[in-house]
Amino acid sequence: METCGGHTVAVNAATAILAYDVTETATIAVQVAVAGSAEQESLSATVDGTAVEVASIAETDDPLNGPTQLVSARAGRLLLTYTMERNGTGAAAPAPNLRDRIQAVLPSRYCPSDRLTGYAARFRGGGDLATVQRIVAEVHDSLVYDGAASGPTTDAVDTLLAGRGVCRDYAHLTVALCRAVDVPARVVAVYAPGLSPMDFHLVAETAVDGAWLVWDATRLAPRSSLLRVSTGRDAADVAFGTVLTGAATLTDLTVTAVADGALPDDDHECPVILGAHAETQG
Repeated sequence: METCGGHTVAVNAATAILAYDVTETATIAVQVAVAGSAEQESLSATVDGTAVEVASIAETDDPLNGPTQLVSARAGRLLLTYTMERNGTGAAAPAPNLRDRIQAVLPSRYCPSDRLTGYAARFRGGGDLATVQRIVAEVHDSLVYDGAASGPTTDAVDTLLAGRGVCRDYAHLTVALCRAVDVPARVVAVYAPGLSPMDFHLVAETAVDGAWLVWDATRLAPRSSLLRVSTGRDAADVAFGTVLTGAATLTDLTVTAVADGALPDDDHECPVILGAHAETQG
């Protein structure tokens, strides 16, 4: 299998600023750091301008996930600020092993693939790569991007029936349809230079021909410029902020991601490996 799309683009800087209205002393788990080590990165927190402690609670050797960090805050305006500079291209996913494949082919909360086997059968044929390419094209062509179309309980079946959604809905439907035809698939939260409007972005990865290939059915950002934050079965595994105790409401979110040089072209059809130096096809 040849990959294409040119060399992976180095991301020069990324930031995420999350503002919460804390009404009852809260503990929040945060996943915004890039996967792998950055040359310069930090996560700071303040409540009404006073610094509060940020603790790392999930040190991991898994190159596909950045650290999960814990913030405890009293009532007030909580401001979380993550900055990263000169991280390069990040680590590529290792070849899928048996455990990866089993976990990535099973139904999950937002990707109930067992409910889509009949519908998904139409996409089979020509091998796994051709099947995935047809699924990604169908998801792109059949959905309308609509920021008001879905909520925190929307799953892939809801999205298919509604015919609209945001990036997480596109990713969930892509993953669910791939799993329904026995192609292992998972989601990846990323920083995405070129995305407009800029935000956290969710894409899909599929295990095909011994590699994890990245797909973005929204086609809103070139895949070779994406920078992995975290990887999971669906959005429940990769939430950028989870309130564990107390009461806190996200009131504002600002995300930026800047790449070195011009962004590459992407036809969103050819195989691309996230974080790898892909060779240009042909």
